Amino acid sequence: MATVIRLARYGAKKRPYYHIVVTDSRNARNSGNILGVVGKYDPMLAKTDEKRVTLKIDEIKTWMSKGAKPSDRVYRFLANAGLVAKREIPNQTKKNQKSEKTMQKIKDKADKLAKLEEEKAAAEAAAKAAAEAPAEEAPAAEAAAE
Repeated sequence: MATVIRLARYGAKKRPYYHIVVTDSRNARNSGNILGVVGKYDPMLAKTDEKRVTLKIDEIKTWMSKGAKPSDRVYRFLANAGLVAKREIPNQTKKNQKSEKTMQKIKDKADKLAKLEEEKAAAEAAAKAAAEAPAEEAPAAEAAAE
């Protein structure tokens, strides 16, 4: 049996409230077959509020000594409380990343803007050269007229 420390969702619709529970990893999230509640998490409170995450540190240490593994979210809570070393936890979802199609559109737009900038710079250089050329030809034309 692999014991885990994870979140179990409670609360009303659009008002989540979580219990940090110890359970068998094979159980469903809210199966009711929990071994113990070791904390609470209220995401509706401000991040600076001390009641946002409450942990029963002694119980958590006991369960972790027995081999319970925390989930990624619970691991972050424990790291913030100083119970475990902080580590980089990779994002498990790709929802926060842009799709390949969007990335291609962004690249195409950047290429198009770069091309327009180059054309604009070339046009400015040509206009500058054209403005300087008649100024140099005018004295020569005056000298030839005399």
